[in-house]
Amino acid sequence: MDLDAYVAAHHLEWERLRDLGARRRLTAAEADELLDLYQRTATHLSQIRSTAADPALVQYLSALLSRARARSMGGRTSTWSGVAQFFAVTFPAVLYRLRRWWLTVLVVNVAAAFVIGAWVARHPGVQSSFISGKQADQLVNHDFADYYSQYSATDFATRVWTNNVWVAALCIAVGVLGVPVIYLLLQNVLNVGIIGGLMAAHGKLSLFFGLILPHGMLELTAVFVAAAGGLKLFWSWVEPGDRTRPDAMAAEGRSVITLALGLIVVLLVTGVIEAFVTPSGLPTVARIGIGVLVEVLFLLYVFVVGRRAFLGGETGDVAEIDRSAALPTVG
Repeated sequence: MDLDAYVAAHHLEWERLRDLGARRRLTAAEADELLDLYQRTATHLSQIRSTAADPALVQYLSALLSRARARSMGGRTSTWSGVAQFFAVTFPAVLYRLRRWWLTVLVVNVAAAFVIGAWVARHPGVQSSFISGKQADQLVNHDFADYYSQYSATDFATRVWTNNVWVAALCIAVGVLGVPVIYLLLQNVLNVGIIGGLMAAHGKLSLFFGLILPHGMLELTAVFVAAAGGLKLFWSWVEPGDRTRPDAMAAEGRSVITLALGLIVVLLVTGVIEAFVTPSGLPTVARIGIGVLVEVLFLLYVFVVGRRAFLGGETGDVAEIDRSAALPTVG
């Protein structure tokens, strides 16, 4: 390609695109012209990159297209309709799409917690290897129950929510590495299993479930969803399928961000329940019933709302205009 001749042939189009991109207001005809010039210039940039790449010219055209793209989209602001779209379509769709991942994580972790709890409860020697007899008495008779009432309800809800969001965010953030997510899950299972086993060994199993289940069912489900999202991100570069690894990781990464944003609200609900319901004076059956109700509502949200959105073509990815351009692939 004769680059000088190519620039001479098209520089007027590029100048026109720059002029339209800088205007505050466009007529309908000018808006159409802007889009047409944008497409032409994108083609020009592709040809220059593939045949006679000039760094300065590539940078100039890339910046020109970026400004024109921003101008063509206009200023977008978050609206209540956008929030409603997120929680009615985008978030439940990604939950449904990842259902096999987080349901597998849930089943494996819950089963492991019960096995560990039973093992600890039946072996006094194992109990003493984790904690002394005096410390165990303090834990089962005071500390475990007092934990839920040592702060004011509002302060406690904030603390719980912040901690749970941090754990979920950590699962997602280190998900691309895979192993750290498994380590975090193992820590969580050991904590629940060991404490449950100690409570059972001291005849406090009903107290344990009475304080754990109201908030714990949805809370642990949210953590398992976050962990599954992280593991799916890890798997996207191990086994990208028919996509390139960068494309697979980019798509999964965007979906994981959607997951993280939605889980903030889910964990806010669990924090409120843990602060206001778990330590309340309600009968144990009523408190556990509230926990069961919110868990069932979450599952209905996933398998009814999410399934409908997923079958409608929603994947949980960001809108197409917010994605980077993807290179065509063969096959």
